[in-house]
Amino acid sequence: MGFRDGDGWVFCQRCQARHWGLYGAAGLLMVRRDLGIPHVLLQLRAAWTHGGGTWAIPGGALDSHEEPISAAVREAWEEVGIDVDGIEVKDVFHDDHLNWAYYTVVAHVGADVIVAEGNYESEAVEWVALDDVESYPLHAGLRSTWPAVKEMVAATLR
Repeated sequence: MGFRDGDGWVFCQRCQARHWGLYGAAGLLMVRRDLGIPHVLLQLRAAWTHGGGTWAIPGGALDSHEEPISAAVREAWEEVGIDVDGIEVKDVFHDDHLNWAYYTVVAHVGADVIVAEGNYESEAVEWVALDDVESYPLHAGLRSTWPAVKEMVAATLR
């Protein structure tokens, strides 16, 4: 693992809010197709984190030397202990905020993917049916992009 220099807040020019990640941020949206209907892994963020008490995907700040896919995979490994060899990246959703961006990396995983309870940033992890995601109290960032991200996920299933 390389050096870590991406932690810090950025004041967003587009939405006038603070976002985590000096160079942007990325998360891994893992999709399972072996459960009858598509499911995605959601993470209940610990109360002390940004957006604590809401559901999101494992993710975090990009470092200056990272690409979004490698950052998303690294964050998922750190936060929920996934086997990084068991993912198949399908697409990337880019949420552009002018001076900051969030990348949702959509990846298919198999039934054998190992997901741990998560690190100190997680209170729980859960496989959620794709059509049920909206019923969870989502992190504001995921809530705002979910319709477009869900459409992208559906396209990867065709």
